[in-house]
Amino acid sequence: MSRAQTFLLGVRSGHGFLASARRNPLAAMGLTCVVVFIIFALFAPAIAPQDPASIHLPARLDPPSRAHWLGTDELGRDIVSRLIYGARISMLVGSCVVASSLALGLIIGSIAGYYGGGIDRFVNIVLMNAFMSFPGILIAIAFVAFRGPGIFNLVFALSLGGWVGYARLVRGQVLAAREREFVEAARALGASDWRIIVRHILPNIIQPVIVQAAIGMAGAILAEATMSFLGLGVPPPTASWGTMLNDGRAHLFDAPHLVVFPAMAVMLAVLSFNFIGDGLRDYLDPRARMEAGI
Repeated sequence: MSRAQTFLLGVRSGHGFLASARRNPLAAMGLTCVVVFIIFALFAPAIAPQDPASIHLPARLDPPSRAHWLGTDELGRDIVSRLIYGARISMLVGSCVVASSLALGLIIGSIAGYYGGGIDRFVNIVLMNAFMSFPGILIAIAFVAFRGPGIFNLVFALSLGGWVGYARLVRGQVLAAREREFVEAARALGASDWRIIVRHILPNIIQPVIVQAAIGMAGAILAEATMSFLGLGVPPPTASWGTMLNDGRAHLFDAPHLVVFPAMAVMLAVLSFNFIGDGLRDYLDPRARMEAGI
C-alpha cells in the first residue's frame, strides 16, 4: 500500500470516528472524562492545589468554600487534592488489572480454542469453572487479607478472577476463526502454530476483546474502590476514592460532601468507560456502521 493510500485510509477512518462520535455523544463525553482523569493521574502534583496528606485540624469538616472548593475531611485535608490523587490510584490499578487479565486471558483462551480436545475441555470445564464458581471480589478479598494491602497485591488479587471473562471470549472467537480459509492457507504453507495464532487469528478477533477491555476498566475501577472501602486497598495516607468513602461514611449526615464527591468520581469513571465500550462496539461493528451510514 502506497503512502497516499495509507493517508487516505487514515483520513477516512478519522472521519468515520468523528462521525461515530457525533452520533454517539455519550461515548464522546465518556472519552472526554477519561482524558481528564488521565491528566489528573499523570500531573497530579502540578494540578492539585494542596498536599493531599496535609492535616489541618482547625479546618476539619469544612463545607465547600473558596479556600477548599469541595470542602475538607475529618482531618482537614483538601478533598479536591485527594480526588485528583485518587484518580492516579484508580487509573493505575484499573489499567494494570485489565492489562494483566487481558494478557492471561489471551494466552489461555488462544491455546484452548486453537488446540481444542483435552486441552480445551480442561481449560473450559475445569479451570474456568473453578474460578467462576467463586465471586472474583471474594477471591480478591481473601488474597489481600492474607498477603496484606498494597498496590501490587491489589492488582494481583483482582487479576486472579478477571482473566476468565477474557479467556472465554478469546476461546470462542478462536474456535470460530481457526477453521477459516486464511488459517487453512497459512497452515498449508507450513506456518507454525504460534505464527498462525499471533499473525493471523488474533488480529482478526481483537475487536470484541478491545470492547471487553474498555468495559473491564469500569469493573476494575469499581473493584478497586470496593477493596479500598473495605480497608484492603492502598494503605493510608495515600488518597483513594474508596478510602475517602470509607472515611466519610461516619459523617454522612453532618458532612455529606465527604461521601458525595468521591462517590460522584467513582460513578463518573465507571460510566465513562462503559460509554466508551458501547461506542467502540458500535464503531468496530461493520453492520452497525453500515446502518448508521458511517
